[in-house]
Amino acid sequence: MPEELIISISGLRGLAGQNLTESVAVEYARAFGSFLKNSFPQKQARLSVCLGRDSRPSGQMLSKAVSDGLISAGIDVIDIGIISTPGVGVMLRHLGCCGGVVVTASHNPVQYNGIKLLLDNGIAPPPKSAEKIKQIYLNKSFETVSQDKFGKVTFNKDAADIHVDKVLSIVDVDTKAKKYKVVLDPVNGAGGQEAKMLLAKLGCKVLAMNFEPTGLFAHTPEPLAENLTGLCDEVKKQKADIGFALDPDADRLAIVDENGRYIGEEYTLALAAKFVLSNTKGPVATNLSTSRMVDDIARKAGVSVFRTAVGEANVANAMIENSCVIGGEGNGGVIDLRVGPIRDSLVGMALVLQLMAQTGKTISTLVKEIPSYFMVKDKFKVETSKVSHLMDEAKKVFADARLNTIDGCRFDFEDGWLHLRPSNTEPVVRLIVEAKDPHIAHNFLQTILKIRQSA
Repeated sequence: MPEELIISISGLRGLAGQNLTESVAVEYARAFGSFLKNSFPQKQARLSVCLGRDSRPSGQMLSKAVSDGLISAGIDVIDIGIISTPGVGVMLRHLGCCGGVVVTASHNPVQYNGIKLLLDNGIAPPPKSAEKIKQIYLNKSFETVSQDKFGKVTFNKDAADIHVDKVLSIVDVDTKAKKYKVVLDPVNGAGGQEAKMLLAKLGCKVLAMNFEPTGLFAHTPEPLAENLTGLCDEVKKQKADIGFALDPDADRLAIVDENGRYIGEEYTLALAAKFVLSNTKGPVATNLSTSRMVDDIARKAGVSVFRTAVGEANVANAMIENSCVIGGEGNGGVIDLRVGPIRDSLVGMALVLQLMAQTGKTISTLVKEIPSYFMVKDKFKVETSKVSHLMDEAKKVFADARLNTIDGCRFDFEDGWLHLRPSNTEPVVRLIVEAKDPHIAHNFLQTILKIRQSA
């Protein structure tokens, strides 16, 4: 990951206390406040923003700076403290705020932090709006208000309860009689309290590890197999029915089966979709980098899949436009519009537990019922000037594939697919390859390697 400050459609991210300082946070928040003032010129009442943060030690400092920036732009701040990113999304709509801010660096290590922006609909700003905010920040063309028109700060501690109640409102299958034993690993992040509360209300016996929201992560926080060996061991030791792992801001969910086997983030959305589509027919939305498992499940249910550019805002907008009943991304992010247009690990847990209860099957059995694929995710540095050449060469080599260019290049074949795209958050090109046969996937990888070497 580079050491420069990154400003993208995902917000702002950097090294806390180094390139992401209090002054940067004040000005970026002031830019967002200025954008909101310009977006709601007709609104007579004072505008308010819901502010939450994950548990990183730098979060308190940066959250205070964000609050200062917003009130200096004439925006009221409702500070809801340490809370999950989906919790902020739920709460800002509940309170009727014009926007939301989450101080989080998601799955990145503790030395990083970031500022994620949400609009009044709970979705990140679209590219044009994100660019406007960025330009206000870079040009320092902030809204100026007199001190008597500064915003005010209030505090609200109801977000966890409101988020959990919202998720419980979509629960149709009684899970309480099953008394599932669940091992929960929120990696000392923001989502532990909400997740534990939800699981208890679903009748689960919860065994929590790495629970305290210290922000001093007990292991590398991205919920990947290599980082969750402790959770796998604990599920096996406790003879639990399932293990759930969250990232620090709890918008991603990874699952460990009852045998202590990490089943992979891609299965989170697949299992959630399997449950929803078994009860409600309707289209599904996901991004170009997500497994074909979703397509297989949708095909069996007789419904369509809408593919979007990577980014939860893109998926959420496609869900709204096409009245999708479920959606999300293959990184463990599940979106159910009944709760909100944002990836939500609590939604994922509720849907997967309902699937287990409805079918009476173990999580490993449910996984076996889904057609499996071999997937490889990679990223590599490419000079910006050479990215176009890389894509052009790939188009020549894979000329017989079905091509989608809404986000980099996705090449689809009968026996697999690959997706090449420049990252929005790092100076790298991301590569995802999936096929039924591992040999085919490796052939795709070798072909890309040759293109890279010749570029």
